[in-house]
Amino acid sequence: MIGSQELLIIFGLIVLLFGASKLPELARSMGTSMGEFKKAQKESEVSLKNFEKSLSDPTAPKKTKLQETAEKLGIDVRGKTEDQLLDEIQRVGERPKEVSQP
Repeated sequence: MIGSQELLIIFGLIVLLFGASKLPELARSMGTSMGEFKKAQKESEVSLKNFEKSLSDPTAPKKTKLQETAEKLGIDVRGKTEDQLLDEIQRVGERPKEVSQP
């Protein structure tokens, strides 16, 4: 652990090396660097947690928005490519709507 005497010596050396006018700029750049480092660290932790979460449940298939849209339209999505799904969605969209008569 660094004591108070060692901190004073380090601070004195910094003042001699950089000068008193450069200290605020130096402190600001160090603060910015530490902030960016902590931000990157948090992002990597979130990324790691998401990766671990995806590994823990490999049976749950991820559905694309295209597959979700096709299912909402009543189209079976099993074993179909995205192009096939797009064609079927387009066909469903082109069908004339049935009007119920009273």
